[in-house]
Amino acid sequence: MNAWGRPEAKEFAPYYKTYIDQCSGDDVFAALEGAERERSKITRLITDELALFSYGPGKWRLVDVLQHLIDCERVFAYRAMRIARGDGTPLPGFDENAYAEIASGTTRRLNDVVEEMGLLRRSTVALFKGLVPKDAIRIGTASGNPFSVRTLGWAIAGHELHHVRIINERYLDHGNT
Repeated sequence: MNAWGRPEAKEFAPYYKTYIDQCSGDDVFAALEGAERERSKITRLITDELALFSYGPGKWRLVDVLQHLIDCERVFAYRAMRIARGDGTPLPGFDENAYAEIASGTTRRLNDVVEEMGLLRRSTVALFKGLVPKDAIRIGTASGNPFSVRTLGWAIAGHELHHVRIINERYLDHGNT
């Protein structure tokens, strides 16, 4: 068994299958690298003006989507670390919309957000690489659902790919119209 391979269905709630299925291959490190590569392609195309674009009322600005990716990766990596260390405490969920509402008031520069994304991914990969195989398959509870450590890595990559697709379809295409 590949400890960092695709998780089995018992390792996550059905909702997360959508994210895991966004990824190709059978290695979480390759999935994280591939997702970062795809995200980097699109962040190079984002101008300061486009970063402030929202495609509809009540929809996030593009920079808010990027901040959402940062927030989710941090939360998922934290969950992975807690579960890997054998902490059996059920971990709470979080309200992504509440996080986005608070974060949307910031005046961060696009370059700073993009830089943070790269630094965070290196940190996330270092966390996973610092674990032993038995840690990868350890299961804990977050948001009332089971999660293995490796599932959280796959979910980070797949969640990012999901939003890369949305950015391409709803934000970048706007710049070409």
